[in-house]
Amino acid sequence: MSEIIEIDGKKFVPAEELPIPEWASVLNERPQPILTLKDDDLFLLTDTFGNIGGSSDEGRSSGLGLFCHDTRFLNRLEFQIDGRPPILLSSTAEKGFVLSVLCTNPRIDDRIPAETIGIKRELVLNGGLFEEIEIANYSTEPIEFELSLSFDADFIDLFEVRGFDRSQRGTLLRHLPVEMTKPVEEVESDPDSFEAPETAQVELTLAYQGLDGSVLESRIDFVHHQPHFLKGYTALWQLKLQPHETQKFGYRLQPLSNGRPVSRVSTPMTLSQAKAAELSEEQHWRQQVTQIRSDKNTFNRVIERAEQDVYLLRQTFGRNKALSAGVPWFSTLFGRDSIIAASQTLLLDPQIAKETLAILAHYQGKADDEWREEQPGKILHEIRFGEMARCQEIPHTPYYGTVDATPLWLMLYAEYFSWTADYETLDRLWNSALAAMDWIDRNMRETGYLAYHRTSKRGLDNQGWKDSGNCIVDRKGRLAQGAITLCEVQGYVYSAKVRLSHIARMKKRIDLADRWDEEARDLKVRFNRDFWMEDQDFCALALDGDGNPVDSITSNPGHCLSLGIFTPEKAYSVAERLRAPDMFNGWGIRTLSSLSPAYNPMGYHVGSVWPHDNALIAIGLRSLGLIDQALELCKGLLDMTRYQPYQRPPELFCGYDRTDDNEPVQYPVACTPQAWATGSIFQLVHMIVNLVPDAPGNCLRVIDPALPESINSLSLQNLRVGPTLLDLEFERSGSSTSCRVSKKRGNLRVVIEA
Repeated sequence: MSEIIEIDGKKFVPAEELPIPEWASVLNERPQPILTLKDDDLFLLTDTFGNIGGSSDEGRSSGLGLFCHDTRFLNRLEFQIDGRPPILLSSTAEKGFVLSVLCTNPRIDDRIPAETIGIKRELVLNGGLFEEIEIANYSTEPIEFELSLSFDADFIDLFEVRGFDRSQRGTLLRHLPVEMTKPVEEVESDPDSFEAPETAQVELTLAYQGLDGSVLESRIDFVHHQPHFLKGYTALWQLKLQPHETQKFGYRLQPLSNGRPVSRVSTPMTLSQAKAAELSEEQHWRQQVTQIRSDKNTFNRVIERAEQDVYLLRQTFGRNKALSAGVPWFSTLFGRDSIIAASQTLLLDPQIAKETLAILAHYQGKADDEWREEQPGKILHEIRFGEMARCQEIPHTPYYGTVDATPLWLMLYAEYFSWTADYETLDRLWNSALAAMDWIDRNMRETGYLAYHRTSKRGLDNQGWKDSGNCIVDRKGRLAQGAITLCEVQGYVYSAKVRLSHIARMKKRIDLADRWDEEARDLKVRFNRDFWMEDQDFCALALDGDGNPVDSITSNPGHCLSLGIFTPEKAYSVAERLRAPDMFNGWGIRTLSSLSPAYNPMGYHVGSVWPHDNALIAIGLRSLGLIDQALELCKGLLDMTRYQPYQRPPELFCGYDRTDDNEPVQYPVACTPQAWATGSIFQLVHMIVNLVPDAPGNCLRVIDPALPESINSLSLQNLRVGPTLLDLEFERSGSSTSCRVSKKRGNLRVVIEA
């Protein structure tokens, strides 16, 4: 007999010692689109009915559920009417934290004709999960029927959902009701259903004890009408509705760990309070950020969705918020992703960059640890909070296996200062910047370049932005071997040294400024020599462990176009090659040439198209004065986005050619919303208006703005540069675009260069 576990006065026993009756699932086995809700550190994936399938086998429902801190707190949520599935009328998750479903009844024997009962489900996330269900009788006769809601929670780690195997797991627990006064060993193996007293407040508790000893719970409190029965983890209501009578049911689910809330968002009592709290927070945030609108509704819908998704992706880490990388698989802090997304959204909200820099500085590497691939000064790759991380089964506590997050952090550090002239943040993070540069220099000492190789047995083989196992290939499609030196990473290092030298000069560290300038010049010379493939007039993807070029044609060199590391001639050659038909598919630029033996239009990094990759390339084309080419790329990406559900750009899509009669082909498991895909929308706006902020010099330059043909006018209101707020109006006339300052609150000097 196992020991009874007690938390907050509640007693639990292992699930196998207290079996409960099962309630059969009637979910449709046909694949359903997935609806996504997110609130800070919580996210919910359901089918279009608002249901979560109970199966954890491979298949359509295996990834559905309510998740918090990398743990699934609900893997079944199923609504039935008289033991039957309802008929769907409509559903939407447009707002991102609210899911609304309208459905009705099928024919129920000879008692109730089909489409007699109106059913409205509304689910809201705010520190927990809330649901209210309204049931209306639209017939002229009274009707009687049974409603049921079935719950279950497996509490498995997100990495398990993604397919990681575990040799052992913790123990599912059963709550021991107060009514069970007998010793556990005397309880019947198949207890009867629990009938709730009419005045009782019914609560369901699903629980699990992890291998680390933590007890996790999903506590469900019912509101409005208490269930008449509980059969295992299924709540049942016996209803009798008069003609045109409406009744309401609902519950609140709180995820708990050792009796304390798991989410960093405090959980209100009711759904209406949860909804009001979300709407209030969003409204407050929107008042602080730049308002971007045009004369075209199609473009405005894309912008409004991107604004909404930036708000949704903000996630609390300590006292600050950063953009989590993407729902569902990457809903946490990533170094590379969070930095790039923060850079993309500086035009929208510089506060995101400020808090991202601070969070990543807090976790900056302090020791040498091969398991986590941590080194002093290094910026993390990914942090996780689930059971597998807590038990050291994965190294994500945090994991540092990324080669580019550290130079990207330095680039964001300098870029944020250019937008804000925030000397306090600059000074506070200066030591972190020095530590980051020291890490780069130590790792460049042997070869003169920044390279990566895996040291952790549970780490990533590839540690640049293309981090899948099959993507670093040569022109014959063969995988590169040894330590890998990516081309774009050298561009990031070059840019970091150039930008930091300006800050060092400002801080009177002339020794550092001169050294970084000299190192940047030397790196540029060597890079243009060692990475250039004369026979292809293009830049190699990487150097392999022997220093030989990995000579495939990829999108990676496009990241270098705006960074100044190429000589002008080589930059224009790269720009031209990226737009050839084997790279540009009409929607965007592929990750790998379609002429490569390794090309796969459905491959994650070997032929697909990524919006953030393309937005960075568009910025690069613009920096070279290739405005028409940049606008063509912008048009392809915006056209693709308009085809997506909710006009939301996906993490990636397939690399098939665009034709007159096809739509962009979706990648089956792309994250959406996803941070740097969403951020690409704002990066494209930045490319169009071409702002060059110099807040320390109290100046904003607007250089040759160029609206695409699909937009006649564009406004940026509440744009923040340093302490100044200003409104800019752009208007296109033929092939030229004018800019004027319509409002300014501050003494910023605006220079318009056309």
